[in-house]
Amino acid sequence: MVIISQHIEAFLCEYLIHQRGLSPHTCDSYAYSFLLLFEFAAKKYKVPPSSLMLEQLKATLISDFLEDLEKTRQNSPDTRNIRLAAIKSFFRFLEYRLPARLDQIRTVLAIPFKKTDSRLVSYLNQEEIQALLNAPNPTTRMGIRDRAMLHVAICAGLRVSELVGLQTNDVTSSQKSILVHGKGRRERALPLWQVTTTALRAWLAIRGETTTPEVFINARGESMTRWGFAYLLKSHVKTAMCHCPSLSKKRVSPHVLRHACAMIILQATQDIRKVALWLGHSNLATSEIYTRADPSEKLEAIEQIVPPHLRKGTFRPPDKLIAMLKASNNKV
Repeated sequence: MVIISQHIEAFLCEYLIHQRGLSPHTCDSYAYSFLLLFEFAAKKYKVPPSSLMLEQLKATLISDFLEDLEKTRQNSPDTRNIRLAAIKSFFRFLEYRLPARLDQIRTVLAIPFKKTDSRLVSYLNQEEIQALLNAPNPTTRMGIRDRAMLHVAICAGLRVSELVGLQTNDVTSSQKSILVHGKGRRERALPLWQVTTTALRAWLAIRGETTTPEVFINARGESMTRWGFAYLLKSHVKTAMCHCPSLSKKRVSPHVLRHACAMIILQATQDIRKVALWLGHSNLATSEIYTRADPSEKLEAIEQIVPPHLRKGTFRPPDKLIAMLKASNNKV
């Protein structure tokens, strides 16, 4: 019997960080996937998570766990696939450490990813964006902070991890641009709108001295978490609904703000390459989802097409008497 705890620690702390050099955000995502898996397995076997054995993590258990994610936690198939990808990565790591368990490992690696629907991205229009940015109260300290966070998130199209991880050293002295440490260790420098610069400058002026290097801090002076930002975003969306009812029909998450920025850039420049550069996409194909969501792109194409002619003709309804006689004849 193989205790799983020592191998998962080696996987997360040694293999992912030191050997593969993955970012802390990726390691956090992997760790959260295993947190959910081990809690599910411990509940099923009625043992503490630290006592779980590798032999208990069979393919059937993992399949049940993935189904539970969708049914109980209401996770999307995309989230399910993310959790499965983390599990498969761990079992590939075990192939070379525990060759005696190769049969079990291969059955887990054989679990297929679930097909997902390719839906249009959800984003906010100009009226909804303005209502959301107006929601924080600029007469309070927390309101000034929240206003700056929302402006930076929308203007720069930041991932939530990039937003909460933004440090004071990443902001230029004039507050007109920021240095973003993006996904895959890719850095990008982004200019800010003038209104965003004003909002950010107002927050930095009252932020105060603290040992926390991040720009945005919570009420205790600690760095803002991604869950903390999601919570305050939800509260400001409720406030904005009073002035913009269409927000009630949308599920506004931190990533929706990133989509809103992408659509603003696309509609302003009509250049998908600029969208990719702004958002920090490594592959241009990743940015093409915004061209599918933008109706103006299709409208421009339609206006340049010469459509075929429509055949002319006039419809005349048949005489009621003749129609009745024909219908009676068909019944005979």
